Amino acid sequence: MFIHYNFEVTPVKQQINPHAAIPVISRKCLYMQKQKILLGRSRVPGVMITQYVEQLPKGKSAPDITRKPVSLTINEGKMAIFRTVVTGDPTPTVTWRRNNGDLTDPEKYHAKYDDRTGENILEIPNVSVDEADTYKCFATNEFGKATCNVILNVTEGKNTHKIYLRINFLYLCFRSRSRDGFQKNAEENEGEVDPQFWELLLSADRKDYERICLEHGFTDFRFMLKKLNQLKKEREEEQYVENITNLKPIEIKRDGRAEFEFDMELKDPNSNIFLFKDGEMIDYGKDNEMKHNMTKMDKRYTFSIKDLEPEDAGLYQVDVENTNIFSTELKIPPVEFLVEMKDVKAVEGEDSVFDCTLSCPLPSITWMRNSTCLEAGTKYDIIVSEDQLKHKLVVKSTKALDKGTYTALAGIRSSSASLIVEDTHDYMNKFKVDVPEMKAIKFQTPPTFLVPLKMHSAPQGYECHMSCAVRGNPVPHVTWYHNNISLNTNTNYYITNTCGVCSMVILRVGPSDNGEYKVIAENPLGRAECSAMLTLRGKYLTQKRHLHCLPV
Repeated sequence: MFIHYNFEVTPVKQQINPHAAIPVISRKCLYMQKQKILLGRSRVPGVMITQYVEQLPKGKSAPDITRKPVSLTINEGKMAIFRTVVTGDPTPTVTWRRNNGDLTDPEKYHAKYDDRTGENILEIPNVSVDEADTYKCFATNEFGKATCNVILNVTEGKNTHKIYLRINFLYLCFRSRSRDGFQKNAEENEGEVDPQFWELLLSADRKDYERICLEHGFTDFRFMLKKLNQLKKEREEEQYVENITNLKPIEIKRDGRAEFEFDMELKDPNSNIFLFKDGEMIDYGKDNEMKHNMTKMDKRYTFSIKDLEPEDAGLYQVDVENTNIFSTELKIPPVEFLVEMKDVKAVEGEDSVFDCTLSCPLPSITWMRNSTCLEAGTKYDIIVSEDQLKHKLVVKSTKALDKGTYTALAGIRSSSASLIVEDTHDYMNKFKVDVPEMKAIKFQTPPTFLVPLKMHSAPQGYECHMSCAVRGNPVPHVTWYHNNISLNTNTNYYITNTCGVCSMVILRVGPSDNGEYKVIAENPLGRAECSAMLTLRGKYLTQKRHLHCLPV
């Protein structure tokens, strides 16, 4: 944390009453003028924190912007959206400003807070070229302030922005200057330019000149070409190599190493080869025994850096004796995986999707399958969200050959997951239910009596009705007995059997009808019987029944 003292005091023309209440803002301003202003560091690059107090109360904190809004380049007429996430206790107030203009028009600028995502959002619908500007985000509370900048570029067509940048670059490079003053300006520029700029140009393809010039703020394109040709000629004169080809700039591999390589033929095989980082010579091994290593296979030289850390970023140069022959710059973004990749199970023929979320915006990351780099095309789709935090890989029409380990590389961090492809036949068998062979069900049962015999009292000489209910499959054959003598053929009794209800009617009750009545039901599966006693007393018929149903 840096401490900055501000000794400038603004004179106050109006006399201040010492007993009057001073507003909070005035107190803060006076404090900032007379006391210390503490400048803190945020973990997010590009965010500046100003702390108003030297000692924060317990549990309190100054504001911080944990997710910066992302600079945008969009076509005219579309909606521009800036999103940011802030922290601090008390909760900071977020405000937006722009360099050239104000944001007071509610129809043009919509500032809001999303409770679901915790994001503060600035929306600019239907943007025009007039809205292209540098916007500032402020997060403030009583203990401090956090600020960051974001740029909005507005183009008129699909490729207008790229054309504009190129025209602007060419304009800066070839702007008119007097013929007499050119040589003087060129000599002045030569002394001001960082030597690393020339080393990068000497090792770069011609198509990368424009990008390198823009990154280093170099605008004199004609002088650059002249100086570059001169350096190449000088290098050829003192060159220790026959030729150097197939130069590949440094890149981070899946296993966490960084590599760069080239093909080189030395004039003298015994020439010394040196490796430099940011101008300082570093030792290297030849059998992967050290942090920096070199391997040689025929004419191919490969330099590697293992166990990468943020401090390994910088300019790497290879010299043969005292001549630089290759330069490349390693950039390591401070990024982490907030959401890691997860294993995916897919059915053959369906699309498979891997996704991850980063801690800071990156326009692109490296996707790999079993150590092979993947590119967007007919087989893969690579999708990046608008805020450049969420990255997605889509494997189209998954096949059995697509299974394996997929890796996302962001800086020196990586996240891996497996793709498991299930064959359509196997997938269907997973949900197959083995049903035993169907067999005919036979609903056959032996006879049983559901309702036993029932008697009705009747005076002598009147009818007497007896009935019972029997069940069985096949339908049982029913026989009535009186004192063990069958009654089915006796005309003095009326016997019926309808739907399992068996009835017998004694047409005229007499003394001979006294005794035991029995019903026997039979089918191929068994036999059952039911009986009751009929007793005559005086002129009336009284029935005493002992009912029992016995399967035989």
